Amino acid sequence: MTHYGIICLQATGHLNTVFPLGRELQQRGHTVTIFSGLEALLKVQAAGFNFCEVYSPEPSPQLKGFANIKNTLQQFARIAETRLQKSPAMLREYGVDVLLVDLSVFEGGTIADHLAIPYITICCMLPFYEDLNIPPIPTTWQYNPALWAKLRNRAAYSLFNFAAQPVWQVISKYRQKWNLPIYKQTNDIFSKLAIITRHIREFEFPRQLPPYFHFTGPFHNSVERQPVEFPFEKLNDKPLIYASMGTLQNRLSDVFYTIAEACKHTNAQLVISLGGGLAPEAFPNLPGNPLVVKYAPQLELLQKASLNITHAGLNTTLESLSYGVPMVAIPVTDDQPGVAARIKWTGTGELITLSNLSVTKLKESIQRVLTQNEYKQNAVKLQKAISCTGGVSRAADIIERVV
Repeated sequence: MTHYGIICLQATGHLNTVFPLGRELQQRGHTVTIFSGLEALLKVQAAGFNFCEVYSPEPSPQLKGFANIKNTLQQFARIAETRLQKSPAMLREYGVDVLLVDLSVFEGGTIADHLAIPYITICCMLPFYEDLNIPPIPTTWQYNPALWAKLRNRAAYSLFNFAAQPVWQVISKYRQKWNLPIYKQTNDIFSKLAIITRHIREFEFPRQLPPYFHFTGPFHNSVERQPVEFPFEKLNDKPLIYASMGTLQNRLSDVFYTIAEACKHTNAQLVISLGGGLAPEAFPNLPGNPLVVKYAPQLELLQKASLNITHAGLNTTLESLSYGVPMVAIPVTDDQPGVAARIKWTGTGELITLSNLSVTKLKESIQRVLTQNEYKQNAVKLQKAISCTGGVSRAADIIERVV
């Protein structure tokens, strides 16, 4: 059997992606070790995997848009230096045969190349596979085949690649040191064996991709998640609106006030999950008296929900679509704008940028999604498409086949 090393970020959305995949590989008789930041230790152990710490986390400021992306990439450069120094010896010590690389670990392929072991790219976020026909994922731009749109896309890719220079410089230094071919473009960091993304082709803009790029469908599995206490007895018989801004960029208190005010006069019950960034006590007098919790059992609530107000994280979006729940997306940063753009493109919800967010606009979007049948119908259509995918089982099949 094979010893798979999974190198990934410690953020909840990334762990929730690799845990079901790791469990599937374990059930097939393989050994799985997760290499991540120290904050992931307890979650990894609770999920039943071996753990190896390869970097110490840094506090991340709550920034928005491009400022957050630039800051994140600067942190990634510092962490990449640590991983490139420490990971090869650790992977040898653990006897890892194959490396599964979180897309956000830009240097993962370089580590595998240095060790001469195969690696596969696992997309824990929307893939940033560069394609001039497609807007970069940190934008809310819609797909447009016109020449002016391609020129716009090219300029944006150049800007984001410039912001990523600190990371590319660190990786180039080690590839030169280890006598490896230098990366010439962003797409070089992706595996040529397999790129696995959990979303579906029906939730993607029209584009051409290499034959080793696989849409498998979502991996989510509540078994891999720590149980969350929730006052289900406080739910009433009204339609449920579930609202969450994720577990990273979740300290935007004004957004939660806006959501509560916009939902106040709907004939629905609002449940707000703060994602751990703030405490419910910080919101004692929200309009409409919504049910506010620090964490929520998201899958269980989405099964009951009529609407999901979301930051458009890929995990939450796919989970929402898996239950046929339409959305109102309020993206903050990273790949969330690109996910929100696809929500709009597929007609499964509405999109409001943070800069345009107001009670009036959010209220109008909520009303449209709740009352116009096409949003629900489009969400159900993608739900059916997701149900026909192999999900984590197909992903494991691909991994075993190419390795």
